[in-house]
Amino acid sequence: MSETLQPAPAPASTVFSVVPTAAESAAHFAPRVEFDVDVSDVHAALDAGETGFVVVDSRSRAAWDQGHVPGAIHLPTREIAARAADELPAGTPVVVYCWSPGCNGGIRAALELALAGHPVKEVRGGFEYWVREGFEYETGDGQRHRFEPDPRVNVHPDGLTGAACFGPAPEAALGEPIACAC
Repeated sequence: MSETLQPAPAPASTVFSVVPTAAESAAHFAPRVEFDVDVSDVHAALDAGETGFVVVDSRSRAAWDQGHVPGAIHLPTREIAARAADELPAGTPVVVYCWSPGCNGGIRAALELALAGHPVKEVRGGFEYWVREGFEYETGDGQRHRFEPDPRVNVHPDGLTGAACFGPAPEAALGEPIACAC
């Protein structure tokens, strides 16, 4: 007589008060991988000269002028329905970002762009993490800037004890952050 092995029950925990199956977990996370992209991956693709997508900044003019990803198109969320057809060729794949993971402006912009006929991915972490990773950005006057990576996000080879190498945290160096107003 053969016995079917059963996984051990999850221990009682507030974290796992509901325990999804592996299949349910895969069904949940697969779309997130398909529709989200990390700032490091976007930077690497742009740095390699990949041309198969357009980067869209969906924040306000004030936030755009404060700093944005080099080469991005400024298309505020509220203007996408009216301007997307004029700004982006039909069907162009788009990578969209807003301010940060605490803002849902990128999600709303991604939806608007998808409704306008574009395949879309949202940049996980938004512009906040672009700067925190230490990637170059440009301001409204076209000047390029770069801060050293934030040690709380991007660990220096010397470890967190090497924080003195990084200078001020990006938010301190940028001054008061401008709300994305999306």
